[in-house]
Parts: sequence; structure tokens; C-alpha cells
Amino acid sequence: MKHRQQKKNIAPLSKFKATRNMQIAICLFLVVATLMVYWQVLDHGFLNYDDGDYVTKNLKVQSGLTSESFVWAFTTSHFSNWHPVTWLSHMLDYQLYGSHPKGHHLTSLLFHITNTLLLFLVLNRMTGALWQSGFVAALFALHPFNVESVAWIAERKNVLSTFFWLLTMWAYIQYTEKPNIKKYSLMALFFALGLMAKPMLVTLPFVLLMMDYWPLRRLKKDYGNIPGENTVTRCDIGYLVREKIPLFLMVVGSSIATFITQKGDEAVKGEDLFPLTVRLVNALVSYLEYLGKAVWPLKLAVFYPHPGDALSVWEGIMCGIALVGITALSLKLIKKAPYFAFGWFWYLGTLVPVLGIVQAFKWVHGMADRYTYIPLIGIFIIAAWGIPELIAKWHFKEKALAISAGALIPALMIVTSTQVSLWKNDITLFKHAVDVNGSKYPGIALAHNNLGIALEGQRMLNEAISQYKTAIKIKPDFAESHNNLGNILFALRETEEAVSYFQSALKLDPEYAMAHNNLGIALEFKGEVEEAIAHYRQAVKLKPDLVLAQYNLGIVLKEKGELEEAISHYRTAIKFKPDFALAHNNLGNALLAAQKIEEAIAHYKEAIKIEPDLTLARNNLEMALLRSKEKAEN
Repeated sequence: MKHRQQKKNIAPLSKFKATRNMQIAICLFLVVATLMVYWQVLDHGFLNYDDGDYVTKNLKVQSGLTSESFVWAFTTSHFSNWHPVTWLSHMLDYQLYGSHPKGHHLTSLLFHITNTLLLFLVLNRMTGALWQSGFVAALFALHPFNVESVAWIAERKNVLSTFFWLLTMWAYIQYTEKPNIKKYSLMALFFALGLMAKPMLVTLPFVLLMMDYWPLRRLKKDYGNIPGENTVTRCDIGYLVREKIPLFLMVVGSSIATFITQKGDEAVKGEDLFPLTVRLVNALVSYLEYLGKAVWPLKLAVFYPHPGDALSVWEGIMCGIALVGITALSLKLIKKAPYFAFGWFWYLGTLVPVLGIVQAFKWVHGMADRYTYIPLIGIFIIAAWGIPELIAKWHFKEKALAISAGALIPALMIVTSTQVSLWKNDITLFKHAVDVNGSKYPGIALAHNNLGIALEGQRMLNEAISQYKTAIKIKPDFAESHNNLGNILFALRETEEAVSYFQSALKLDPEYAMAHNNLGIALEFKGEVEEAIAHYRQAVKLKPDLVLAQYNLGIVLKEKGELEEAISHYRTAIKFKPDFALAHNNLGNALLAAQKIEEAIAHYKEAIKIEPDLTLARNNLEMALLRSKEKAEN
């Protein structure tokens, strides 16, 4: 008896250790495989697409974590979003890594790896299904659809918000096992931080309700033989809904903040851009397009232009019928295969905020890979639990599953690694986007424009001109391409033609501050100084933080002898860009002309401190010091 009792005690411990070791092995595999695929991203640079707004041209972010920048993060509507936690993340990165992109990419990669491990642990904790949970995590880690969220620094909000999404799920599981206010508060905190990283988390409370049915089994009514152990107290549906009222109130608050922010920045265009019917058709078609790309992910791009009214209503109706059919099937099988309904409604629901039904932006995407970072988890769950059940009666089920996974995961790693390589720089990224999309929809002009910017940055001017002209041909009312083409032509001293393009840009968009500034430069070059001043003034009126316009206005006013106003504009330029050495130098010149010698000396010294090789500032400093000495002697 004693011997048998000893065996009885040891066996569960051995099983526990074996399971624990297997969990560790799966985690190690997930980390190593993800690093193998994504390590190359550390050699990638910043992009000209949104990275400027989030990091490279954002002076608030570049100031690091200060009391002023902290307040700004919580109060700004910059870039039509309210996501203070995301701003703080970028500020911390800049404080740690400065303008070196490697560190910024590393942070995003580490978040993706952490999200992968959290997803595995959450699913395994809920279901006890080790291999299915590991398979879902592997698909999440290695699917090429997720490259955009990881390799694009501007998409930090996606990996960061998902981190808090998964922490919220983990905390919720802890809460359901032994409910108390402390555990609920921790869950609510993670949820709040997630909403402040990206408002896409508004659908999470609904996911928690679905978890109550499967796999947590918290519903009081018996819905059939649902796999998994019931370790929680069962409750009625009313209680489960009431329990989440604080979360729903947070959703309402986040939605209001997002709407106010985007309306203030004129991001919500609604009927002015695309009619509701067009947006609904695109949403229905997108649901199935995403599924198709998930299964066959070969033509992925950074930008898919909105099809506008090119999609027929019948296409939307047919896609809608297909979606209703799948939904009906999931409900029919809900007792036998609850994971199907859970995964399907996860996919349908979490895509709603990014389908473009409610809001349409100036350059709205028809679709975007990054939008599926969370939603496809639902499809992965269906695959992980559904495929083994479909072949449950096969004699060689285990071997078939092992061979399939052994072939699929390396294939995904190869495809994803190739996709990551496309994000190396703007040229490779937007060339690929142009190749994938062709010229079917006018919105592809954006990809041509950004490719032109990238080529111009590499001094490939003829190729850049070709891209800008292509963008204008595809979409004649694209003001930015007119402006960019004018810039190159002015650099090539084709001033009259440049002026015509700047004027075209302003005709299309009278509030285009940079086009006003650029037209002012061209007119000043032609000797039309008063007209140039008028455009500089309009530029700074429209966009006070447009440093170049403030600087250029300072130059022309100083030359006219209007020193006090010139000084004011130079000071404003420095306020928004404190490391602008030439602005410090020119401010010094204006102050010197205004007989403010000591202040001029201070700015010359600051210019030299910023750029030690700025000979102009050194010469001006010597002259100012000489005048200061002469003044003292007199």
C-alpha cells in the first residue's frame, strides 16, 4: 500500500514537470523562430510614411520624457489620434536611442515577441490545450500579415495596444478564478492603458463576454459538452454583462475622445469622401479579402487604395451572404464546436473599428495588413482547434498534424522573412506597393508619390519626377504631388514651371502651408519679394510650427530692415526647433543689427555648439565680440 501510494504521488508531479518543460520548449521555439525572421529589421531605417509624424520630425517626441512632453502626450490631437501611451513609448525610445532607428525597431520587435508569448500563455491557461495554443501563437508570431505592425515604427501603437489587450485577458482569467476588487482593478488598468495606446481595444469587453461562454464556461445554463475544466463559478448572462459595465463606460469615453480628436483635426470626412453604401460594400468585401490573404499571403503591401465606387453593390451583397452563411454555421455548431463561434465572432467583431464604415480619411485605405494583427487570432483559433477535430477519425492523425505543422511553419518563416526585407527602406517598400496594386484605383497615387519622395532623397531626380508625374496623371487633384514636383523643378532651376506646380497645389488645397512656403521661396528667387512675404505669412498663419516658413520670413524681413518682426519669427523657429543652427546664426545677425550685441553673441555661440563646423557662425561671433569690445572701450 505504501509503495502504491508513493507511485500515486509521484505520477502527477512527473506529468506536471513534463508539461512545464514542454511549455518552456514551446516558448523558446517561439522566441528563436521570431528572432530568426525579424532580426533583419534592426538594420532597417525610418520611413517617409508616418515615421516623421511619430518620431523623426516630431519635436515633442524628440524632447524625451519631460513634464512638458508628458502633458502634451495626454492633451494633443496630433495626427488625428488620442493615444498618450503610444506617444510616451516613442518619447522613451527617443530618450534611449535618439535618432538611431535600430533601437526603435528593437522595441517593436520585443513587444511582438512578448505578445506572442502572452498569447500562448493566455490560451493555454484558458483551455489547457498545449499544442493548439502553441500553434496559434506560432501563426501569430510568423504570419506575414503581421510584418507591417512589427517592421513599421509608426505602428508601435499596434504592438503596444495588443500587449495591453493580452494582459487584460490574463488579468480577467485571474479575476474569474477568484473574483475580487483588486483583480478587477488590475484588469481595468490594463484595459485603460490599452485604450490609451490605440482605441481599437473598444471591442475587448465583447471578447471577454465570449470568453465567458468558451473557454471559461462561466454561463450558468448548460450549453452542452464543452471541452476544458470548469474552474469558475457559473453566472447568468445578466450578471456577466453588468460585471463589465465599467469597461463599457471606458469604451464610451475612449470613443468620444477619439471622435473629438479626429473631428478637430478634420480626419472624419464621412459622406464627403465616400457614401455610406460604398463604405459598407468595401467593408463586406474586405472581410473575405483578409481571409483570402491570410490563407495565401503573397501579395501584401503597405498600402491598398480604397476602391471607391469601383466595387458593385452586388459584390458587397454576395460577400455579405457568405459572411451570414459562415455565421449561421458557427451558431449551428456552437455546442459541438464552440471554438468555431468564438474565433469567428472574434474575427468579425475586432475588425469593425478599422473597416472604414464610420470614418473615412483623406487617404483612406481600402484595407491594411496592420488591421488584422488582433482579428486574425480568431481565425488562427478556428484552425488550431478545428483541423484536429476534422481529422479526428484518421488513423494517422498525430503524424498528419505534425507533418503539416512541420511544413507550414518553415514556409511561413520564409515568406515572412521576405516580407520583412521589403521594409528595409522607402524605395523597396513603395516599389512593391506599386507592383502589387497596379493603377486600378486612383488612391495608388499615394504610393507613387511616396516612392518619388524616397527617390528624391537618394538624388535620383529623374526617377522621382517620373513618379510624381505618374501620381498626378492617376489622381490630378493630388496636391502633394504637385508641390513635390515643384520642389524638384525649382532645385533644377526651372523656376517658372516650379511656380506653376506650386500654384496648382494651392488651387487644389488653399490651406496647404508647405506649398505656400515653397511658392514664397520661388517668388523671392524671382525678385517678387512682396508676393513671397504674403505666402510666407499665410504659411505661418496656417501652420505656426512650420519652422522653414518662420525662418524664411525672418530672412526676408531682416533684409527689408524690419528687424523686430524678423527677430520674432527667428525666435519662433527656434522655439519649435531648438537645434536649428542657422536660425540661431541668423537671429544673431538680426539682434546684432538691432544693437543687441550680447544677445547676438549668445545665439552665435549656440549655433556653434550645435554645429561646431559652421564657419559662418564663427566669423559672425568674432565680429560680434569685436564690436562688444569696442563698445566697452567707448
